[in-house]
Amino acid sequence: MFSKLEHLERQFEDLEQQLSAPDIFNDQERYRKLTKAHSDLKEIVEVFRDYRRLTGELAENKDMLRDSDPDIQAMAKEEIDSIEKRLPEMEHELTLLLLPKDPMDEKNVVLEIRAGTGGEEAALFAADLFRMYIRHAETLGWRVEVLSSSETDSGGYKEIIALISGDKVYSRMKFESGTHRVQRVPATETQGRIHTSAATVAIMPEADDVELDMKTEDLRFDVYRSSGPGGQSVNTTDSAVRVTHIPTGITVACQDEKSQHKNKAKALKILASRLLQAQEDKHHAEMAEQRRSLVGTGDRSGRIRTYNFPQGRVTDHRINLTLYKLDSFMEGHIDEMLDALITQAQTEALQAQANIQ
Repeated sequence: MFSKLEHLERQFEDLEQQLSAPDIFNDQERYRKLTKAHSDLKEIVEVFRDYRRLTGELAENKDMLRDSDPDIQAMAKEEIDSIEKRLPEMEHELTLLLLPKDPMDEKNVVLEIRAGTGGEEAALFAADLFRMYIRHAETLGWRVEVLSSSETDSGGYKEIIALISGDKVYSRMKFESGTHRVQRVPATETQGRIHTSAATVAIMPEADDVELDMKTEDLRFDVYRSSGPGGQSVNTTDSAVRVTHIPTGITVACQDEKSQHKNKAKALKILASRLLQAQEDKHHAEMAEQRRSLVGTGDRSGRIRTYNFPQGRVTDHRINLTLYKLDSFMEGHIDEMLDALITQAQTEALQAQANIQ
């Protein structure tokens, strides 16, 4: 591990030399690549340098144990105890930092939420989930832009799609994809019976223009008159846009904007992210179907998480974690769950790496 860390440090120092060259700003593309590579290595190199500094201090303090002054010996022993507690933690941190990075982790995400089994109650739950993610985004300073939505008469969502922009959004949100199940008494339930409904969530990395080459001849555009909840007309012009990627059959429709041009731009952004996700799925044998691999079937089976309102608990079935703080969770305080999912993924990656070695 340490030989690899020393190699990365040499790479980091070489990048610093290149970035200090007087003519570096003449080539903006090269400058951008160098600063990105420098930024990617900075954290691990800084932690490695701290680790090496501490090991040096440890050796110095062990030498001081041979000093004839009892006070110096006591001070050295105290320092040794402190350093020996910190070094294993730093070794673990370095091991995690050396794990292969998901190239998508830095990206913004396109969030899709769809009502599944449960009719109107499922649509209301989809709206609750969207509100939960908005609140979470706000706490982190992320920006949320609705790209497309299909509302119901009661204020729920048959479907809502949004772009979430910020720092490393995909790295935090990627484990939210799947079927989310809710157990609660609907507002319309007169007998007080608990109903079970479901909504599906898909988290897809935002596609950059350079990552996908969508050929014009592969796209089919249809325009039509937009409509609102219940089917009432909200526009008297053909401003709604449906775009179909002919090779894959993926279709996206947008009607939220009054401008056909804006709806077209949003539809293309969603389509690009879906195509990028499809490319990513090819790298994973277990993800045979793009949409199904992300969100499942939308029924009550295959769920990743259950929100039980009568018991005030939320349970993630992948890591068997239950939190009895559902009210707070639905207000966007989901970090404890996300941190646990990320830790589990890191643990599995470490085990896989150990098996390979």
